[in-house]
Formats: sequence, structure tokens, C-alpha cells
Amino acid sequence: MEKLRICFAGTPAFAAAHLSRLLQSDHKVIAVYSQPDRPSGRGKKLHASPVKAIALENSIPCLQPVSLKSVEAEQQLRELNIDVLVVVAYGLILPQQILDIPKFGCVNVHASLLPRWRGAAPIERSILAGDKVTGVTIMQMDEGLDTGDMLNKVQVTIEDTDNRVDIEDKLIEAGSSALVTTLNQLSTFRENAEVQNDADTCYATKLDKSESLINWGSPASEIDRQVRASIGRTPAFSYLNQNRMRVIQARPIGSATDLNVSHGTIVACSKDSFEVQTAEGLLEVSSVQLPGKSATHVRDVLNSRPELFAPGNMFANSEEA
Repeated sequence: MEKLRICFAGTPAFAAAHLSRLLQSDHKVIAVYSQPDRPSGRGKKLHASPVKAIALENSIPCLQPVSLKSVEAEQQLRELNIDVLVVVAYGLILPQQILDIPKFGCVNVHASLLPRWRGAAPIERSILAGDKVTGVTIMQMDEGLDTGDMLNKVQVTIEDTDNRVDIEDKLIEAGSSALVTTLNQLSTFRENAEVQNDADTCYATKLDKSESLINWGSPASEIDRQVRASIGRTPAFSYLNQNRMRVIQARPIGSATDLNVSHGTIVACSKDSFEVQTAEGLLEVSSVQLPGKSATHVRDVLNSRPELFAPGNMFANSEEA
């Protein structure tokens, strides 16, 4: 195995987990690229990305250009004299002049089985679509959006109860292992690279806030996927008593539809959950987030507000309803 001089480019926790795994390999991480520090929290103080934090912990230089399209950025990368640039959820566009610098080009870890979901939100889109499998693709990057030749693919199963965080955890394990395997035999994987079939692709756009508004006129199974896909970023929500409420954990139960009950009506409530009528079946909700509060179990809400989820109460699509 050839020990490679590597530069790593990434920003969020998903990328940081791959960097940590790479640091345990026999390859040498020369430098790290990450997006500039962003303000967050109540005080809007600047915070380093998870990838930068890993770099600092391991005394690895961290570069944070606003863009890679400048002559300065190109020269900076060239001076590192690397074999390969590994890119995982970096968030900046790599122009062709950057892609051409490393000896073996740039390798990307993409969170889907390409070409199925190209784009920024493959995990969310796979859940929303009801996919039964997803995976990780190790790809040789080109100028297109996730269009490069595929070096290695690893499949994972999407269980009926998996949410976005569950799938991300599975893909971190699969992706970090596949990345090291690919780098250990990079020449062989490059020789056997597979060209993507553009006809098989879908574009995974980021979830818009409007997509998180629950339409109770949809089947319970569809709303369930909406809840599971939105965990942690754009939680699914609805309005109850003119207040916005996020639905954090739910599951579809039954398939019968009571035509005498309007969609969005609470039809039953127990000590741990409540059930809402949908266009097809019931949605059992067990965890919610009320305005200004943290996510909590329904049973804890009922201890202080037993009337909130009483049968007959109805969810609405806006505050005015």
C-alpha cells in the first residue's frame, strides 16, 4: 500500500467523523480545509467547525478560504504537494484548476448510492421517497455536481423507524471505512472506476421550511417519513390552538380512515401519546416540541397541560386557523 499525502476538506460533524477515521490510517494528513468560522448561539460568537476542531486537536494546519476560485487559493494548495484531496461535505465549489492539482485528483465521500441522489440533502430525500436502501459512494470528483466516476460503493438499509440522524450514523460508519479502503488501494479503484448513468439520477435539494409543514390530508405513512427526515434540522411542525408545535417522534398505526373525522383531528389520547386522523390511517405522536421549549415526551406535556391533546382538538395549517 502506498502511503498518501492527503489534504482533507470538510465542515460539519459528518465530515469530522471521516477525518478522525482517516487520522487512524497509515496515510498522512498534511492540512485541512474548512469553511470560515460562523456565528452561532445567543451571543452570536464565532465558532469553529467540527472539522477545524479535529484539526486543532491534532496540530494540523487548518485553511479557511472564503472561496477556492482565487489565484492565491490555487497556489496555497499547490504548495502542499499532496497526492489526493479528500472532500466530505465541505460546502465550497472546487473549480477545475483546484481539481487538477493533486497527483490523484480529488476524492469525494457522497451520502447516497450514486447516481440516485445527487445534491445537498441525499439522506433526507431518500427517507422522504421511502427508499429501503441508501449508502455511500466514494467518487472521483469532476466539475459537475456529484457527477464524477464512482470508485467504491457501500449499501446500508433504511429501516422503517430510521430518522435522519440514524441514517447519518450508519453512513458515517460505512463511509469512513470505505474511504480508507479506497485510499489503501486507490490505483486499483481508479482503474476500475464506473461512469454514472445520468438517466438514473434525482436531485436532492435541501429541505425548505415549507416542506416541514405537516399536511394532515396526506397518508400517515407519508407524514411519518416527513417527521423522520426532518429530525435535527427542519423539524416537522403543525399548529395547535394557534401555536406552532413541532412533531419530533411519531409512527403510523392502522390503515382505516374514518370519513366522519376531519384530517388533523386528535381522535385518542393515552398517557404516553395521542393519535391524529390523516387521509389514510392514524399517526401516533409520542414526542413534541412546544414554542420556546425543548423537545419532550407527550406524557410530560400531559402532566402540566392535560387538555392540550384532548380528543376533538384539531391541528391547522397556519396560526390563523
